[in-house]
Amino acid sequence: MDRFARMWDRLRDRLVAADPGLIRLRLAGLAVGGIGISILVIAGLGRPIPTIMVAGIAAMQAAFNVNDRTPGKQAVTLVLAFCSGALSMTVAAFGSTAPPLDSILFVVLIFFAVYAQRFAPRGNALGALAFFMFFFAMFLQLKPAQLPTFLESLAIGLAANAVMRFVILRRRPERELVRVRRAFRARLAAVARGAAAYLASGGSDRRRAQLLRADSRLHEAVLMIEDAIEDVLEPPSSELLRRRAIEVELAAQWLSLTTRRTNMEKLSDETRDELVGNLLRFESLIENDPRALPVISDTEEFSKLLVAGSRLDKKSPGDDLRRAIAELALADVNAQRIAQNDYSAEAELPAHEEPERKKIFAYDNRTRSAIQATIAGGLAVLGGELVSHARWYWAVLTVFVVFLNTNTTGATFVKGFRRVTGTMVGIFGGMLLALLVTGDTTATLVLLLVCVFCLVYTARVSQVVMSFFITCMLGLLYSLLGTFTFEVLWLRVAETAVGAVAGILAAMAVLPVRTRTVLRSDLDAVLDDVTAFVEQVEVLLSGRENVNVIELSRELDRSVEKARTTIEPLTHPMSLSSRRDYGSYVLTALDRISFRARHVAARAEPGMFAGQERLEALTDRIIHNVEVLREAIGEGSTQQKLDRDTETPLTHDSDDARQRSVLTSLGRLDEGIVALGRVFEVPTTESVQPNVRRRTESSQAVADRVTSISEEPVRRSTQ
Repeated sequence: MDRFARMWDRLRDRLVAADPGLIRLRLAGLAVGGIGISILVIAGLGRPIPTIMVAGIAAMQAAFNVNDRTPGKQAVTLVLAFCSGALSMTVAAFGSTAPPLDSILFVVLIFFAVYAQRFAPRGNALGALAFFMFFFAMFLQLKPAQLPTFLESLAIGLAANAVMRFVILRRRPERELVRVRRAFRARLAAVARGAAAYLASGGSDRRRAQLLRADSRLHEAVLMIEDAIEDVLEPPSSELLRRRAIEVELAAQWLSLTTRRTNMEKLSDETRDELVGNLLRFESLIENDPRALPVISDTEEFSKLLVAGSRLDKKSPGDDLRRAIAELALADVNAQRIAQNDYSAEAELPAHEEPERKKIFAYDNRTRSAIQATIAGGLAVLGGELVSHARWYWAVLTVFVVFLNTNTTGATFVKGFRRVTGTMVGIFGGMLLALLVTGDTTATLVLLLVCVFCLVYTARVSQVVMSFFITCMLGLLYSLLGTFTFEVLWLRVAETAVGAVAGILAAMAVLPVRTRTVLRSDLDAVLDDVTAFVEQVEVLLSGRENVNVIELSRELDRSVEKARTTIEPLTHPMSLSSRRDYGSYVLTALDRISFRARHVAARAEPGMFAGQERLEALTDRIIHNVEVLREAIGEGSTQQKLDRDTETPLTHDSDDARQRSVLTSLGRLDEGIVALGRVFEVPTTESVQPNVRRRTESSQAVADRVTSISEEPVRRSTQ
C-alpha cells in the first residue's frame, strides 16, 4: 500500500510541476464549464443548435483570452468583448448579403485582430472574439434576420464564462501560490533525489543523465513560475519571491555540480552513506506541505543539515557537499518566508516599476505581422475559393492562427507546418468520433466538451495536439448539425494547407524578416547582458560595491530564452541539416554562457578577489571577446580573432573551493563566448593582444591559463 501511495505522490508531483498553480487546468475548467452552462441555458430557452455553437465558442474564447490581472478589469474586458463580437457578427451578416463584400471585410478584420495583440492582454481578447465571431457567422451562414437570436447567444456565452470566472472557479491567489510552490518543490525534490541516487550508484551514466534532467527541469520550472508569480502575488512580494526562487535554483545547481565532483573524490563507504542520507533527509523536508515549510528552521533535521554544512575547520571528503546541502536548505527557507509574507530577513523591498504605455499607432513587429496577415488573408480567400466556394473561410482561419505570436518567416513556416500536421492527424480522430456518436446528441455534446478541455489544456504546450483536438471537435460539430461527411473533413485539410501556404508566402515576400536577422538582434541583447553581468561581477568580487549579480544573471537568462524561441525554426526536424547544426551549436553555446553566469552569481561574494590582478585580467578578456563577437555579429566580419587559449590550465594561489569555482566558471563563460564566435566564423587560431584597460603582461599570462572542468551546461528542450 505504501508503494502505491509513493507512486501516486510522484505522479501528482509530476502533474503539479508540469502546470504550476494548475493555471492551465483552471483555464480548461473555465472553458468547459462556460460551454456547459451555455448549453443548459440555451436548451432551456428552446433555441436551435447553431446558437449553442456561438455561445460555446464565445465562452471558450473568453476563457482563452480574457487574462487581465484583476477581476474588475476582466469584467470590463468581457463587456467590451461582447461589443466587439456583436459588431463583428453584424458586419458579417450584412456582408454575406453582398458577396464578395464578406471576404473583403474578413481580410480587413485580420489586420485589426493581429494588430490588437500589441495591446495585450485586452487587445488579444477583443481581437480574437471579433475574428472568431465573424468566422462562425460565415460557418453558420448567418443572415441579418437571425442576428437578435445569435447576439443573445453571444451574451449568454460570455455571461456563462463570467459565472465560471467570478463565482464557481473564482481565482484564489493564495491557493494558486501554494500550488506554484508545490510545483517548484516537486522539481527541487527531484534534484535532491537525483543527487542521492547518483552518489549512491558511484556515478553511473544513467544516474548522471537523470540528475542533469532534474537540473534542466528545475530551471524550466523557475521560468514558468516567473510567468505565473505576478498572477498570484502583488508587487513587491512577487519580485522578492522571484529573486528568492532564483537563489534556490542556483543553490540547487551548485548542489548538483558539487555532487558530481564529490563522487570523484575517494570516499569511504561510511562517508558516502552519510552524504546520501543527508540528501535524502533534505528531500524528505522538501516533500512536506509548502504551507508548513517556514517552520523547517525550527526542526531538528534542519539543525543537523546546518551542523553538517559547517564542518569545514579541516578539509575532509564530502565537506563541499555538506556545505552545498546547508546552503540550499537556507536558501529554501528564505524563499518560503517570503511566500508567507515574512520580510524580516530582507534588507530592502524592491521598487515596482509601472509598465510603459504603448503607442496606439506605431510601426513595429506587430504592425508588420498585421500587414503580412492581411495580404496572406487575401491570398487565402482566393485559394480557398478555388478549393471550395462554401468553405473558403477555413483558409483564412489558418492565416490568423499562424500569425499569432510569430515574428519571423521561419516561425510562421513552422507554425503553419504544425497546424497542417495536427489537422491531418485530427481527420482520423474526427471521423472516428463522428461515426461513433452519429444520432446521439448527448454523447456528441459530452465528447465536444472533452475535446474543448483537451485543446485548451494543451494549447500552451503543443500546436500539433491542439490542432488535432480542434479537428476532432469540427467533426463532432458537423455531426451535431447533421452535415457530417468525409469530404467535409478532407476539405478542412485542404483549406488549412491553403491558409498555411498563403501565410508562408506572405511572410517570405512581404516585409520579410529572416530568422537569422532576428537572431543576430537577440544575440546582441545577450551580449549586452553578458557585458553588464561581467562588469558588475568584477565590481562585486573586487569589493568596490555590493551589487545584485543574481538579478543580472536572470536578465541574461531571459535574453537567452528569447533567442531560444527565435532559434526554434532552425532546429525543427523539417529544417535543413546545416541549419539544424547551426541552430544547435548556437543553443549549446548560449546554454553554456547562461549556465556559467548563474554559477558565478551563486558563488560570488563581496571582496572575494579584492586586489587580485587575475580577476581584472580575466574579466577584461571576456569583455574584449564579447566586443569582438559583437562586431562579427553586427558586420558579418570573419577577420577578427578571439583572444583565447583553451589548452593551458590556470594555477591558483588559493585552495578555497568557492574561489576556484568562480574563476573556473568565468573561464568557462569565456569559452562559451568563443564557441558562439565559431558560428560566425571568428577564428581562434591566433591570439590577439587587445588594448583594454588595466591589462598587464604578467596578469595576462595568469589569466590565459584557464582550468577546464568537464561539466556540461544545463540543456533544455526546444520542443
